[in-house]
Amino acid sequence: MKILVLGIGNTLLADEGVGIVAMQALESQFGEGKNMEFIDGGTLSFTLAVPISECDALLVIDAAELGAAPGTVRRFEGEAMDRFLGENRKSSVHEVGLLDLRAISLLTGYWPQNRALIGIQPAFVGWGEALTPAVAAALPEISSVATEIIGRFTDAETVSEMS
Repeated sequence: MKILVLGIGNTLLADEGVGIVAMQALESQFGEGKNMEFIDGGTLSFTLAVPISECDALLVIDAAELGAAPGTVRRFEGEAMDRFLGENRKSSVHEVGLLDLRAISLLTGYWPQNRALIGIQPAFVGWGEALTPAVAAALPEISSVATEIIGRFTDAETVSEMS
């Protein structure tokens, strides 16, 4: 199973860059191998449709408006991810939204069955190259949630191989 970990954000806009920071930490933890790919999705583009179409499992990490306290971490898996994307069409600095990438993937006939989004409530999105203390403090929780999801993706592969 090929797992794609996609960090999204802009590291020049303080907490907007949390997805990139978390993805880089996971890459250091797991190391890139033939079964895992880590991509800095930046502010997204249509070119990300290709790696999404080539993965078996997709984990996206991004700052998200959750209506919660700064640093709050929430996971959305499978159809819950799709619903969250559809319900939260906020304006964004991203050239292309994740919802747009989902639409492109569906048009090409492939959206990973195993998929999850980890959303982190930002405290500040504006010029700044560092995460705010509340969001930086959430990095261990983001890593823990991501590790659990990746483990479940790997377990799903084992189950499908046994079938």
